[in-house]
Amino acid sequence: MTTNIEIDPTLIQEALTLGEHQTEKIVIEAALQEYSQWRKQLKVLELFGTIDYDPDYDYKQQRQRA
Repeated sequence: MTTNIEIDPTLIQEALTLGEHQTEKIVIEAALQEYSQWRKQLKVLELFGTIDYDPDYDYKQQRQRA
């Protein structure tokens, strides 16, 4: 997909230098991937404390061989 947007050239240059990326496209794709991953992690964190566990569940029993 082609998208034309204005991005601060100083910010792009800083990202190119810090990330050791060769092109602006790679920098932007890496930034979007990191952003998406971060948002997914936030959603997982929101689940903490909302899942009920069975106190009688024996995870060691699953390890035993038949």
